[in-house]
Amino acid sequence: MSVNESPAGRQPTATYDSPFMKACRREPVPHTPVWFMRQAGRSLPEYRKVREGIPMLESCMRPELVTEITLQPVRRHGVDAAIYFSDIVVPLKAIGLDLDIKPGVGPVVEEPIRTRADLARLRDLTPEDVSYVTEAIGLLTRELGPTPLIGFAGAPFTLASYLVEGGPSRTYENAKAMMYGDPELWADLLDRLADITAAFLKVQIEAGASAVQLFDSWVGALAPADYRRSVMPASVKVFEAVAGYGVPRIHFGVGTGELLGLMGEAGADVVGVDWRVPLDEAARRVGPGKALQGNLDPTVLFASTEAVETKTREVLDAAEGLEGHIFNLGHGVMPSTDPDALTRLVDHVHARTAR
Repeated sequence: MSVNESPAGRQPTATYDSPFMKACRREPVPHTPVWFMRQAGRSLPEYRKVREGIPMLESCMRPELVTEITLQPVRRHGVDAAIYFSDIVVPLKAIGLDLDIKPGVGPVVEEPIRTRADLARLRDLTPEDVSYVTEAIGLLTRELGPTPLIGFAGAPFTLASYLVEGGPSRTYENAKAMMYGDPELWADLLDRLADITAAFLKVQIEAGASAVQLFDSWVGALAPADYRRSVMPASVKVFEAVAGYGVPRIHFGVGTGELLGLMGEAGADVVGVDWRVPLDEAARRVGPGKALQGNLDPTVLFASTEAVETKTREVLDAAEGLEGHIFNLGHGVMPSTDPDALTRLVDHVHARTAR
């Protein structure tokens, strides 16, 4: 099903016709829609209050808490879309892997995936494994009304990197060693993760998510030839698995300037761009037929209001003439960002792009 067709019974008309959804479909919009990666999180005092004393993974499994956290930035900032509050390792935890999110470190896997025998630990994900997701999205869509909810998942490469390394890495030496040294095992690992990721996205869409974003956070560590050969097939499989729902599919990674065209080829309707490549150049690399999302440097928000507005105008000017543009940061909101700076930014983009 084309992203330009309204899937009967899946999305309320008000959500389908929202500025965010129109921009995803490259249709005229009343203003450039805005949302922020990590908009629900540590930059908000109300988030820190409701999360106090609750571990991250447990937070993701409490539907009422997920609902409150997801709604907080919509209430405060007036953004054009909500992003479901979760973590990329949630589906891996749901299938029984021994992992945790350690404060100040990130996801840590007790027993890394290093051998073919280890693949047996990656069983299929069922809707029952993540029933709390279905419940939370049901609560959210009732509260959000015409504001779209974006579901999300980690892409196979980024999940594989965590699983093989055992945690965050700057060099990805173990993951790359498997990719180069045992390409069959690597391909089978990513294929298994593609099935798990697709199942996780399907649960979110069927529960009411209006769009989905695939985060390939660390894929910028690869050269284009390695991406095309060793990663792209798994990403294609994920996007194809959810194509029939007709919801917009967004693809984002960090440091992916050299991969933008390939990431679009993988099946995204919207390609997220980090702050390193101007949007007009990103459009040239991606080619026609895709909307773009981005791409203000998150650190700009620590500067004066005047400086933020100047840099924002640069982003909007570079986006002039794009088929579809969703304003976002070039990565996630940083924890020490002043929430009021985000609210002012939303207001500024809306006012400057009002049509």
